[in-house]
Amino acid sequence: MLHAARALPPRLPRRPPPAWRCAGPRALGTGRARRSEALAGAPLDTAAKQYSPKVQQLVRDIAGLTLLEVADLNALLKETLKIPDVGVMPAAAATLLPSQAAPQEEEEEVPLKKEKTHFTVRLTELKAADKVKLIKEVKNFIPGVNLVQAKKLVESLPQEIKANVSKEEAEKIKAALEAAGGTVVLE
Repeated sequence: MLHAARALPPRLPRRPPPAWRCAGPRALGTGRARRSEALAGAPLDTAAKQYSPKVQQLVRDIAGLTLLEVADLNALLKETLKIPDVGVMPAAAATLLPSQAAPQEEEEEVPLKKEKTHFTVRLTELKAADKVKLIKEVKNFIPGVNLVQAKKLVESLPQEIKANVSKEEAEKIKAALEAAGGTVVLE
């Protein structure tokens, strides 16, 4: 079947631009062209910032320091720049008004035992008969680990399975690993 060619509408000639777009003398100098010229020099947020070579060298030097050297650098900078040590204020204490804080000082100070919210799950021992089940469970709980890596991890106990997990998740992992024949400690 042949398709019938559709008739296209005739092309219209281009209209000339409106008078306000024509380049001519203007009474006021607040035109669109000047605004765009002013914005052309402004840096864009998406443009990568260029840092001086001195700053780049400082960053490379600091990145190469060990943790102890960074601590020494921090102490020396505080001493040189006379920056006082400021303790971190807990969020609850920061929201109290001074009038609310005074009665607490008068009462007996009872140390509040904070409950841990994040745990580290550590596999310490395994039953040799349940080694295969335990390897499969370890593979399930550690993302990106294959069976060979999970086997090496289980054979080199004690090992950290997951760090910085919530209490509920830690309990779930502990129950699953103990059901598979492992001994788990939450830290």
